[in-house]
Amino acid sequence: MIVPAPGAILVNLDFGSGDLADRREEFILLARSAGAKVRQVIEGRRQRPDSALFAGTGKVAEIAAAVRAHEAGLVMFNHELSPAQQRNLEAEFECRVLDRSTLILDIFAQRAQSHEGKLQVELAQLEHLATRLVRGWTHLERQKGGIGLRGPGETQLETDRRLLSDRVKSLRDKLTKLKKQRAVQRRARTRGQVMSISLVGYTNAGKSTLFNALTHAGAYVADQLFATLDTTSRKLYLPDAGSIVVSDTVGFIRDLPHTLVAAFRATLEETIHADLLLHVVDAANPARDEQVSEVGKVLIEIGADAIPQIAVFNKIDLVPSAPEVTRDEYGRICRVSVSARTGGGIELLRGALAEFATARQAEAAAALQ
Repeated sequence: MIVPAPGAILVNLDFGSGDLADRREEFILLARSAGAKVRQVIEGRRQRPDSALFAGTGKVAEIAAAVRAHEAGLVMFNHELSPAQQRNLEAEFECRVLDRSTLILDIFAQRAQSHEGKLQVELAQLEHLATRLVRGWTHLERQKGGIGLRGPGETQLETDRRLLSDRVKSLRDKLTKLKKQRAVQRRARTRGQVMSISLVGYTNAGKSTLFNALTHAGAYVADQLFATLDTTSRKLYLPDAGSIVVSDTVGFIRDLPHTLVAAFRATLEETIHADLLLHVVDAANPARDEQVSEVGKVLIEIGADAIPQIAVFNKIDLVPSAPEVTRDEYGRICRVSVSARTGGGIELLRGALAEFATARQAEAAAALQ
């Protein structure tokens, strides 16, 4: 858990990607979402990372000076650090150093509410730790009593590895059982021919606000990254199409750690098995095209890219723009523009869902004839 005081120094280097400003603002929001107090953002440009210190000696000296000036207790890199780079930097700064993946994992650890969500976060954290091979595993000893744990001839590191491996196996077993339970629930829903819709999108695009506007569910909403971690599902009755199930899911982000995607694959199965994806897009964000692309990458990774989608351009009250429905060349609804906050366009979206549901029901009826 990140301790907010005495503050954090953020490091955001440009390796030629060309979107430094967007990455900077997103990284600041990530840090604040984790509870850190941002004291200074240090930027620079390099052709490639330094193998030992990632940022090079001159930039490291600048960061170290900022740490001393602000009496900061934390340095965060908006990049992936190797274990050796992290150790070297901590020695230089004499404070804790986090890379982007560890920061995101920390936010997930703070946000997880359900039993399954907490198990998934712990699994992702332990799999990330397994690559570090440094301190931080002694809590596993405390969980199991500590005394007499070391086998004949085992070094402390070997003991830590074994304890880590045992805990990872235990977590995977528990998550497998939960996955089976969810599969049973999904089969029952399929037998009842209830259509399933999942909300997907970049983090902070307004999925939970839209979910609440559609279903009156009262899901947690905040202007922060990863406000929603645990999948929430609610039934929604559509006058022309009957009941459907709508699920709110975790938001995606660029450079999402693979350990997180893997760990949350079970939760994201609601997305994989959905009949329709509502891809929620922040219409007011200048980087929305890149965000759409990043969401597409994750959907490919979890095997959900072939599921039909309707793009929901949210936050049109900030653009400003009018609620509207856009159709493709085949006459099918491909985009709905709404404001989940004000309610503008929500009835258009309900109408789009009803149209999709009735078309799907007609297809199913025709297939049975």
